[in-house]
Amino acid sequence: MAFELPSLPFSVSALAEGGMSAETLEFHHGKHHQAYVTALNGFVEKDPALAGLSLEDIIRHANGKAELAPVFNNAGQHWNHILFWNNLSPKGGRIPDGLEKKIVEDFGSVAAFKDALKAAATSQFGSGWAWLVLDAGGKLKVTKTANGSNPVATNEGRALLGLDVWEHSYYIDFRNRRPDYVSNFLDRLANYEFAEAELKSA
Repeated sequence: MAFELPSLPFSVSALAEGGMSAETLEFHHGKHHQAYVTALNGFVEKDPALAGLSLEDIIRHANGKAELAPVFNNAGQHWNHILFWNNLSPKGGRIPDGLEKKIVEDFGSVAAFKDALKAAATSQFGSGWAWLVLDAGGKLKVTKTANGSNPVATNEGRALLGLDVWEHSYYIDFRNRRPDYVSNFLDRLANYEFAEAELKSA
């Protein structure tokens, strides 16, 4: 069965007051994410070894294999964006009590967590992602990956939040001001309720 572009969990204009315009979402979701899905389906159709594999299994299968780099990149970006759309909310920015308690326990404070994620996102050279993950030891940590890689490939834990720092995710609204985009995500758009639900189900 072919992979499909998921619908946004909100309207394209729902995040405008929070700093992400409808134009950004139309391009980012409707053009960029759709392109990853289309390319991935093309690779799966041509390679019997990929047929029937889950998205996560394709990422693991293609990881580290130069000849499968295009497969890995498009599968990774499809997975990353599925999470990213769920990590955004028109009512974002408020951290529920359960997640806040865990953040304070593992980072020392909410401010320290935000500083860590902002540092990861702004120090990622070129395109990539910053992540809040729950590691195998049950501790929250911040990490980052380049291009289309993700915690599925790096085996660094379960992703609770993923922040896209490719330019197409912020250039229309923030131009080259990646730090402002990251702060805006953390304070106004991040769906911490989704992250808490993922934490509870881990």
